[in-house]
Amino acid sequence: MRVTIVGIGLIGGSMALALKENGFANSVIGVDSNPDHQQKALELKLVDQILPLEEAIANTDLIVLAIPVNAAEKVLPFILDHTNRQVIMDVGSTKAGLLHAIELHKKRGRFVATHPMWGTEYSGPEAAIKGAFVEKACVICNKEENDADALALVEKLYQSLGMHLLYMNAEAHDVHVAYVSHISHITSFALANTVLEKEREEDAIFELASGGFESTVRLAKSNPDMWVPIFMQNKENVLDVLNEHIAQLRKFKACLEKENFSYLKELIEQANGIKRILK
Repeated sequence: MRVTIVGIGLIGGSMALALKENGFANSVIGVDSNPDHQQKALELKLVDQILPLEEAIANTDLIVLAIPVNAAEKVLPFILDHTNRQVIMDVGSTKAGLLHAIELHKKRGRFVATHPMWGTEYSGPEAAIKGAFVEKACVICNKEENDADALALVEKLYQSLGMHLLYMNAEAHDVHVAYVSHISHITSFALANTVLEKEREEDAIFELASGGFESTVRLAKSNPDMWVPIFMQNKENVLDVLNEHIAQLRKFKACLEKENFSYLKELIEQANGIKRILK
């Protein structure tokens, strides 16, 4: 199996490592617009060779789009135009806009929309790690629109990575990830900016930051080139979640202002209910 990965960063690089290690891919071709990423991917042996996109398409069986969602939306129709029976899949964090862009394409069935639910705050080829996807969830969207062989190949790929599969439509996916992923990043970015604005002593931040603070703002180190397009693509869902989040923050603020500490305890106990889900 010859696999091409477009975008050799955290997700693309980690997938390349895994697919080579588990034998799913006999060879991995890398496509990346950043010359530094190209060189580093070869040095780290994430890929076997670097090719231009059109040449890679002609010499592959499976194409993985691991680039920001706005870039994927532009390049996917081009890839579909230049494929024969190759399978294309993506790993992006939003789905409705991407699928809308190709809904009338005659080769729509060759594209499988997926979202492996894993990531870190780091980016670039150096961020790739082994065993990244084991026992994580992967969402496949709108599977009824896929050619049977294309869907089967992508399912086999994720099973080889040790992931368990979930199926949902694109709109539902985008709502759910706004709650479980996108709001977490906005909150982390905002908290980091709050601390940087109010705590001018950087040494104090470094010395006093506990494990709780560090884990809360960890996502603030995430790459803006990836997250701004995600927020753009999922704007309406993120705004809905953000409004609810702001309403919850106002409850905590009111408790402190009015010294209503019994209600504050209720809010915290209510939040503790997340332990039923996240152990």
